[in-house]
Amino acid sequence: MVPKLQKWHSLTTQAFTNLRTWLTGHPLPRVREGAIIAIAAVGMTAIVHGVRHSDAAVRLELIAYDQMVRLSPDGGMDERIVIVGITENDIRQQDDWPLRDRVLAQLLQRLQAHNPRTIGIDIYRDMPMQPGHQQLVEQLQAPNVFGITNLGNGANNGVKPPPSLPSERVGFNDVVLDLDGVVRRNFLSFQTSDRLLYSFSLRLALHYLQDQVPPPTGSESNPSAIRWGEATFFPLSAQAGAYENLDNRGYQILLQYRTNGAPGRTISLQDALHGNFNPAWIEDKIVIVGTVAPSGRDLFFTPYSATEQEHPKMPGVYIHAQMVSQLLSVVRGEQQLFWFWQPWQELVWILVWAGLGGILACWCNHPLAIAISEVSAIAVLWAIGFGLFLHQGWVPLVAPTAVIILSGGIVVASQAYQSRQQEQMVMKLLGQNVSQQVALALWKNRDYLLKSGKMPGQKLIATILFADIKNFSTTSEQMPPEKLMDWLNEYLAAMAEQVQVHHGIINKFTGDGLMAVFGVPVPRHTDEEIAADAQAAVSCALAIRDRVAGLNHQSQRKDLPPVQVRIGIFTGPVVVGSLGSKQRLEYGVIGDSVNIASRLESCEKHCQPSDCRILTAAATQQYLGDRFQVESWGAIALKGKHQVVDVYRIIDWNF
Repeated sequence: MVPKLQKWHSLTTQAFTNLRTWLTGHPLPRVREGAIIAIAAVGMTAIVHGVRHSDAAVRLELIAYDQMVRLSPDGGMDERIVIVGITENDIRQQDDWPLRDRVLAQLLQRLQAHNPRTIGIDIYRDMPMQPGHQQLVEQLQAPNVFGITNLGNGANNGVKPPPSLPSERVGFNDVVLDLDGVVRRNFLSFQTSDRLLYSFSLRLALHYLQDQVPPPTGSESNPSAIRWGEATFFPLSAQAGAYENLDNRGYQILLQYRTNGAPGRTISLQDALHGNFNPAWIEDKIVIVGTVAPSGRDLFFTPYSATEQEHPKMPGVYIHAQMVSQLLSVVRGEQQLFWFWQPWQELVWILVWAGLGGILACWCNHPLAIAISEVSAIAVLWAIGFGLFLHQGWVPLVAPTAVIILSGGIVVASQAYQSRQQEQMVMKLLGQNVSQQVALALWKNRDYLLKSGKMPGQKLIATILFADIKNFSTTSEQMPPEKLMDWLNEYLAAMAEQVQVHHGIINKFTGDGLMAVFGVPVPRHTDEEIAADAQAAVSCALAIRDRVAGLNHQSQRKDLPPVQVRIGIFTGPVVVGSLGSKQRLEYGVIGDSVNIASRLESCEKHCQPSDCRILTAAATQQYLGDRFQVESWGAIALKGKHQVVDVYRIIDWNF
């Protein structure tokens, strides 16, 4: 750098200091980040927790539950259960529906011949269906035969049990439906004003297990708990799992489906009547008789229905068999009942994921990184939820998913707002000292700046313009300092304005001149872009010439001295970045190209053919084409340079 460049410290130094001081005092500190994350997490948790009570939110959690049911391992058939399913073909063979009592009596007689432990008839028989009623009454006297009743509801008075069956061998076959009409619960018992009614599945399980485990007993510590075999039953609470305001109709537990379809071996009615089965299938088993024909209209939606196209509904007899299988398995200790967290535990669970969503959004600066991290967090959430589900734990998944997204979005929005505020403030601070391009470059590299205190060096091709007022020292001796400052600022302001108009940046004010750069801080990669910068620099110099002529005319009327300006322009490689120490920095532009541009400005000082002399070199001339009128000065040895440089004077535009 030439000595004149050291006359005045660049105002960019102050701009750089302002930037660093402001960013150091006003970044988004960890304390503030933590506060934003906490506010986002708590706020979104509160909102989502409140929305969880809505039907739409409950439906979404139930959909997630169904998906986990479908993903769970298939339990296969329960060898303890046999289903006699009445098919459409069976109905056509009988040529009658409902089945006559004689057919049911024949079926029971055929089954009893093979010593089943328990028989359940999931067919209504509240009135005789002749012929064969007396035969059916005789078969119903067997102590291992159970029938059904229906409790009904306000719009349905239900169905009475078979008159010939004692109440202890009758169970209700009502199923409870969720908001979406899906059966997910096992309805075990119902307390009326005068007696306790058992479900059909519970009756069958009690009878099957009566010789294997003691009967169920209550708990002194918890009146709602029931101890039976290896299991302790707790009824579903109003907010169990994802349920909100669950109906409190009777004693219910969450139904764990064994498989999609029949949970036991299935025999058609015709095969059962004609003995077309292995007798070992029946011996010491639970046999459940019911319709599987669609015309029987005993069909229900299950968690598997969403992916079943042809037969989305499951026959009621299959569902009762699922319930029986679940009871047998949990009482024998083969599987566990579903468990749930308390409401406060679920709230903490949601809050933790909300906090994680905010933290990930805060740590990841790139939108793609934020998206990947948030998706990964959701994947981990669902993996944990499914892992708990495989161990009979049902925890909320949709609500935590929502808070991960929402809290992350709040943090991102807050950071964007804070960043925008910081950017506006920094650009305002820097805009008074450096060009918008440099200010933007400083802002984009603020993280590196704050870490290292310096901008990274960058090599690129740029066009350098030096402008200087001739004989400024002589003029300054003839004017008072304050008047000199006003006079000088008027000329420098005119020059600076033209630099900005032509998309250059002012890197330095050198007291009585300036250094401008065209082509920074954004690198140019093509000859066309480099040529555009060179042409802009020359056009800027000619515009400065015209402005100087106008100002000289005004100065003469004010009895102020006119000025003559020398401009040197050179195009070549430079390195831009931080220059100096952490305590005193400027956005520096260095390289031999800068030195040559400076020497071009000061060379042949005695030769001043006009008030504004513009000199350039062959390195720039090659990019100008025929857009300008040029005068060749030949090869000149510049001060401090060993090699001569072909110098050209720019005269005017080529019109």
